Amino acid sequence: MLKSGLILGVVALLLAIGAALLSPLCVPCLTLLLGLGAGYLAGAFDKPSEKRGSTKSGAIAGAIGGAGALIGQAVGAVINSQLVGPGGAIQLIRQLGIQLPSGATPADIATGYWGGVIGSTCCLGLFDVALMAGLGALGGLLWWQVAGSKRSVLPPS
Repeated sequence: MLKSGLILGVVALLLAIGAALLSPLCVPCLTLLLGLGAGYLAGAFDKPSEKRGSTKSGAIAGAIGGAGALIGQAVGAVINSQLVGPGGAIQLIRQLGIQLPSGATPADIATGYWGGVIGSTCCLGLFDVALMAGLGALGGLLWWQVAGSKRSVLPPS
């Protein structure tokens, strides 16, 4: 489980950085497949002898991979916020035809921008970890259904 979690954690880290440059909302979409992959790989590497062990190892591998996604999301958000900044966000809002509040100062908008960046990164990062852990358990169960239950296990002597 550790090996598959670390492998998928590095993959999630790199993909999350790239996806977060587009939008922080893109990263949870990546974690769907990565969580399943982490759970399936955990079963393939560990080859647990029972269904419960397979789901447990998949969930732990998914959580480890989710930590990579969380870090990648944070790094991508920092890069994105430095490229866009509050001024870029204001330009984007105006291009979309959304009117800013009449009494809003640039300082108010900057505070709201940075609060939104930090808050969304934290919430989405924790959501990524939980989602990958749950889907890792599902991936471990999938491995059990596909390959694990068909293995012949000798009873202990």
